[in-house]
Amino acid sequence: MNLILLILLPLLTAVLILLMRNSQQVKLTALIGSVAQLALAFALLLAFRNERVAGNEAQMLFELQYNWFPAWNISFHLGVDGISVAMILLTSFVVIAGVLVSWNVTKMTKEFFFLLILLSLGAYGFFISLDLFILFFFLEIAVIPKYLLIGIWGSGKKEYAANKLALMLMGGSALVLVGLLGVYFGSHQKSFDLITLANTHIPVEVQKICFPLLFVGFGVFSALFPFHTWVPDGHSSAPTAGSMFLAGISMKLGGYGCLRVATYIMPDGAKEYANIIIVLSTIAILYGAFATMMQKDLKYINAYSSVSHCGFVLLGIGMLTKTAMTGAVMQMVSHGLMTALFFAVIGMIYERTHTRQVNEMGGLLKVMPFITTILFIVGFCSLGLPGLSGFVAEMTVFMGSWQHPDPFHRIATIAACMSIVVTAVYILRAIGQTAMGPLKEGYVNLSDAKWNEKIAAIILIGGIIAIGVAPFWLNDLIGPATQIIMNKLAAVQPK
Repeated sequence: MNLILLILLPLLTAVLILLMRNSQQVKLTALIGSVAQLALAFALLLAFRNERVAGNEAQMLFELQYNWFPAWNISFHLGVDGISVAMILLTSFVVIAGVLVSWNVTKMTKEFFFLLILLSLGAYGFFISLDLFILFFFLEIAVIPKYLLIGIWGSGKKEYAANKLALMLMGGSALVLVGLLGVYFGSHQKSFDLITLANTHIPVEVQKICFPLLFVGFGVFSALFPFHTWVPDGHSSAPTAGSMFLAGISMKLGGYGCLRVATYIMPDGAKEYANIIIVLSTIAILYGAFATMMQKDLKYINAYSSVSHCGFVLLGIGMLTKTAMTGAVMQMVSHGLMTALFFAVIGMIYERTHTRQVNEMGGLLKVMPFITTILFIVGFCSLGLPGLSGFVAEMTVFMGSWQHPDPFHRIATIAACMSIVVTAVYILRAIGQTAMGPLKEGYVNLSDAKWNEKIAAIILIGGIIAIGVAPFWLNDLIGPATQIIMNKLAAVQPK
């Protein structure tokens, strides 16, 4: 399996989109390209599993490495493990759903779909990069289109939201860059290669300085408290597909970076700051949940709940147990699918009712049975109903967190569990007010989901159910990769 295809395919699609003459050709090109991305992601999954079944126990599979800037030991180094494959699958699901949901975009159609595909290019490159300089390069590719998507196609205070998002994420990127340079100059190898750095003992003093820089830098992308404030404004002002990409993919770049880069190559730093990560994550989980209860706008409800749900990702990483880290990766995949679907449904409702205020809706189940049914399903997933991916992911994090017998970790776990009750309150209340009750005047002739919206929803629901009903395939996929990180942490000498 040639991993360069994951970069070339969206790049080719983006170029072809720019060459199309009318909006219909642009949409078809974007759809065909996104379908090809999904097929390539499944082909990668099958090839990866076949290699493992055949006995290939290499840490990274399908590696490619080309010297790019030898003077600085920078190389174009690609490779994947189970975690990478899971994130690539997530990206391909969100991309095709985002393209389908955006079928009715008429304003600057060519530029809109070009930026969507460019976002996917940055995400794929980020997840398969094993050179930290190249990884940072693709991280920036995944940032720039967000600003334009919100600033041009957004709504509300879109200029303010776009500027705030750009400044916050660029600030996080700056911390990441400083941390990477610190690791480069502080290590004996003077290398940006992830595997080389992981096999080299970086001085503890360097780790204590660089780990918080990298973790906080990536954490900004993943709504780490108190650097989460860009999330509600960015999501609420972004177009529907932009919100889906922001929450479904972009926020996962941060969690992936915290785990793959910061924790893996600097285990001493991870253990040094683990308790601080746990405290901040627990605050984010509870704060996000209670803040969501105060919201009346559907997008703000989903945005603040994303702060809470992404807190589980960082909590699982901070707990430093194999089960909790596995749960963190599961939560990244689950939340990516779930929140992308939630924003898609909100976009469908807004397109028809022209409002996102919960108190201005009611009885929509009577006229939009498909859309409101999807709203129920994604709401149940968010509150952790068994049989859906949210339950599996959060329970895995809780189980891994409870493995620590000391009071500090147990209290943090219990506090995080309390958010489930709060989540149930705001989810059931929002869905009930939106879908149930008497139908509001003026909503009698509203139409239900169109073909493209139904396909997008079914694709994302398929992923949610596949994890919720049969989670073992995902656990088996990412388990060996999290075990390697645990082995690295276990090698750290206790103080």
